[in-house]
Amino acid sequence: MSQRLKLTLRLDADGKAAIGHGKIKLLEKLAETGSISAAGRALGMSYRRTWLLVDSLNSLFSEPVVATRPGGGGGAFLTETGQTVLYLYRDIEQQAARASAPSMNRLARLLAVPEAECP
Repeated sequence: MSQRLKLTLRLDADGKAAIGHGKIKLLEKLAETGSISAAGRALGMSYRRTWLLVDSLNSLFSEPVVATRPGGGGGAFLTETGQTVLYLYRDIEQQAARASAPSMNRLARLLAVPEAECP
């Protein structure tokens, strides 16, 4: 696939933006760090913004995708549903990338040459 074009997915539910690469990166970082605040910091987000995104994800699905451990400094983790959401999103993304590769390559060849590469 073209290096200049990148396919990104946003999945809508009931006509509203539901989950995209930003929320998926947040889930991946949360799984890596075990902390909502650490995941947000790693992605350059405020604590409040991070919590709002986690809350919106938890409200979107029939079961929470992120759970917290009780007690101070208890941390957070992806639930089984959260792990499944992450896996399925990445699977959909890979399928879409494979299916769109020929058209993406053709489209990339139609792009103007970047100014830095102009003679």
